[in-house]
This record gives sequence, structure tokens and C-alpha cells, in this order.
Amino acid sequence: MTRAATADDLGAIMALERASFPTDAWSEAMMREELASPHNTYVVAEQAGRIVGYGGVRAPRRAKDADIQTIAIDAAARGRGRGRALLRDLLNAAQERGAAEVFLEVRADNPVAQALYESEGFAEMGRRPRYYQPDDVDAVVMRLDLRAWAHAATADGGVCT
Repeated sequence: MTRAATADDLGAIMALERASFPTDAWSEAMMREELASPHNTYVVAEQAGRIVGYGGVRAPRRAKDADIQTIAIDAAARGRGRGRALLRDLLNAAQERGAAEVFLEVRADNPVAQALYESEGFAEMGRRPRYYQPDDVDAVVMRLDLRAWAHAATADGGVCT
């Protein structure tokens, strides 16, 4: 189950952030600002009352594009569709705010995440060499036509707002 993240979720989100991104985790202050920003939507995935994932999208109202900021799932909770559920929640939030395109960066050494994004319609549009530091890992820059995604999701019987 997913729900909107709140400031009360910061501790659990930071625990997942540090576990998921040990070399380049965001600071608690940065995450607090992300959660508080009126331009962002953050959601969490819960299992038995415990937060096992989170994700965020920056989508200022009436802007034509949005950016997936982050998605992370607890290692023990992966492979059960929670990442997809979070991603779809974020895409729906971007659509509700008027975005037509969504962009993201994903680590070049994360084929599982890349496959998830591609399965939802994202396409690679370039690379940023050595983007993820201190690991010197390239970022794969991806783009999604949000209107086409929403049309496809509706045509497939998916839920789109």
C-alpha cells in the first residue's frame, strides 16, 4: 500500500536512504526540504505498518516537465511491485500538476531500475559521465511522454487520474 509521505516519515525515509545509497545518500536536511517543498510530491510504501519504500517527484504546478527525484525500496521488500506502484503514483502526481514530460537519472550500473523505467515507457535520451560520486558511475538520462503513458495505462485498464 502507498500513501502520501509526511514529515513524520523522515526518520524511516532516511534509514532507507542511507541503506539504499550508502555512498551518496542525501542529508536529513535535504530530505526534510524535499518533503516540505510545495513543488514536490513524496509517497511511501508500507508493509505491516512499516515504511519499506519511498519516492519523490518535483513537479511545479503548470510546468511542462517534472523530474523523478528518487525511488528506493528496502532490499528485503524488492521484487513485489512496490517500486512500480511508487513510480505510478509519482507519474500520476506529475500529470495532475500539468506536466507533459517526466525526466529522471538512473545509475548505469542499476539494470533493474532501468528495466522498470523502460517498462513504463521511459526511453534513454543521453548519459552524464561520472554523474554519481564518489563512485564515478554514469547517469542514464531518461524521458517519458506522460500523455502517451497515461493513454496507454487507461487503454490497458490501468488506473490513471
